[in-house]
Amino acid sequence: MPGSVLLQRMIGAISHRGPDEQGIHAGADAGLGHARLSIIDPAAGKQPMCNAEQTVWLTFNGEIFNYVELRRDLIARGHVFRTQSDTEVLLHLYQEKGLDCVEDLNGDFAFAVWDAPRKRLMLARDRMGVRPLYYTTREGCLFFASEVKALLEVPAIQAELDPVALDQIFTFWFPLAPRTPFKDIFELPPGHVLTATPQGTRVHSYWRLGYPDANDEGAWDGRSEADIAEELRELLFDATRIRLRSDVPVGAYLSGGLDSSIITAVTRRIAPDQLRTFSVTFESPEFDESGHQREMVRALGTRHDQIQCSTADIARAFPNVIAHTERPILRTAPAPLFALSDLVHAKGFKVVLTGEGADELFAGYDIFKEAKLRRFCARQPDSYLRPLLFQRLYPYLPQLQSQPHAYLAAFFGGGGAELDDPLYSHLPRFRTTAGAKVFLSRDLRRELGGYDALAELRDSLPDEFRRWHPLCQAQYLETAYLLPGYILSSQGDRVSMAHSVEGRYPFLDHRLVEFAARIPPKMKIRALREKHILRESMKDLLPEGIGNRAKQPYRAPDSQCFTGPDAPGYVDDALSRYEIEGAGYFEAGAVQKLVDKCRRKPALGTRDNMAFVGILSTQLWRRAFVNGACRAGAGISPREVA
Repeated sequence: MPGSVLLQRMIGAISHRGPDEQGIHAGADAGLGHARLSIIDPAAGKQPMCNAEQTVWLTFNGEIFNYVELRRDLIARGHVFRTQSDTEVLLHLYQEKGLDCVEDLNGDFAFAVWDAPRKRLMLARDRMGVRPLYYTTREGCLFFASEVKALLEVPAIQAELDPVALDQIFTFWFPLAPRTPFKDIFELPPGHVLTATPQGTRVHSYWRLGYPDANDEGAWDGRSEADIAEELRELLFDATRIRLRSDVPVGAYLSGGLDSSIITAVTRRIAPDQLRTFSVTFESPEFDESGHQREMVRALGTRHDQIQCSTADIARAFPNVIAHTERPILRTAPAPLFALSDLVHAKGFKVVLTGEGADELFAGYDIFKEAKLRRFCARQPDSYLRPLLFQRLYPYLPQLQSQPHAYLAAFFGGGGAELDDPLYSHLPRFRTTAGAKVFLSRDLRRELGGYDALAELRDSLPDEFRRWHPLCQAQYLETAYLLPGYILSSQGDRVSMAHSVEGRYPFLDHRLVEFAARIPPKMKIRALREKHILRESMKDLLPEGIGNRAKQPYRAPDSQCFTGPDAPGYVDDALSRYEIEGAGYFEAGAVQKLVDKCRRKPALGTRDNMAFVGILSTQLWRRAFVNGACRAGAGISPREVA
């Protein structure tokens, strides 16, 4: 059992997640620690929290949004409460239902319960994977934490790269849970519970995303599109309503896109006097959406703050971003969101609503339309006209729009040879990303042997996957893997909680997720109009220019941030032959050629951009964790890593 000194060190390593209060419980068989971000019942919700007999202890990160209803039911069953916090509701619910308590929760959470009479530790993570939870074992003891850097405070735990995880990141953008970039340190997957007793450790799923069989004509019993749109609207309003439960002010991110605009408009209807909005803008028109942001601010009359993020700003923040994401990344997109959360914190806000999840639930990304067109083209592989439809995709990539139809047909792989591959929808993306693996070192390749990341992903798919509609298959790959593996972690929790800001995601209410999974695919993509049913259900809330706006995914400048004359010195150091050879992850000569190419030609292709950022972030990850400031015992805050 970890002692109080070690627990205090572990809490200190993640104090940015909870700067308001710290607490520990060091018992005979288990120790719990907590760094609190006080949002519900700030005065009385101290953690770790115990029952009246002090036999059950709880430490809990996140929110239970339906705690008001659960508390009412528990009081009716005879439970007596000392606080108004959702933490105490969770504690009583565990006493009432044991391990099954997770099934009643509507929230974003990662929590641990120590049940002393049963000598049982329970770890649980929310269904969608909003809140992180990591664990490992050393010398017969199980350690867990919200971030890996807390685990590295344990003297027996040292950071070492898992080569398979790096291969997966350079294929999918993230490692496949439970694997992490740290060898022998694991992530509890979304919708899972871990129990540890003297008899052993068990991990099991309590929830999994699913879709109707493609031939299930009765999934909606003939319901009209209007009826479905109305129920969708009611669910989203309720999901937003309960996510406004807070004893501190709640703000909202406003990107100017459809999803954040919907959440902001719904919030304005529910709580007209509470809304404060925040956004990030860019110098380059290619990435900037400030015009659309201003349109929504005028339409809703919100009090609005924004921060402009330059390439220099991204470069300066990038080492700190990697210290918080705790993994290599292939895009700089988390860096502006890191700066945005700093702005939110500076304005005195601890909670923001965001629009993440809508693209996954309602088929908003171009990758969904791309897969639809690829299947369409595969039915007539010799057609001259069909590949021209690819020019209607990715309107925010002008270089792609100008390509001849033969290039587009070859690039998107419209042939039918791979139609039976369960990863068909994502193969072009995976191949583009995996092209960066040419820079891996010979030693790392030798260690990987014949490892095939795509084969492992195929093997992880549920048995019923092949019975789903092709659009549902593509949605599952986004929602079950990319969403928790990258969007909600590197671009979500990790960069917002770096500045003690909690993101809340109304679209990811599990009731709405389950409802959206059953919506017929033809109502999600109508011809090539993405998110059709969502637009129809919310069209009266938005200006026409926002409601009918084509999807433009959030992006940020990549390699050009690090190759100009004002690039910070750490870039040359991290990518020097000495550092590359010392790490042993990449071939130094190949990396040098890539760096030279980036300096000569700032407008790189996607593969080279991702390779550059991936290599740089991996080197910064090594500097921070393997031999740097976030290592066990270093005693340096992640904000000081540079």
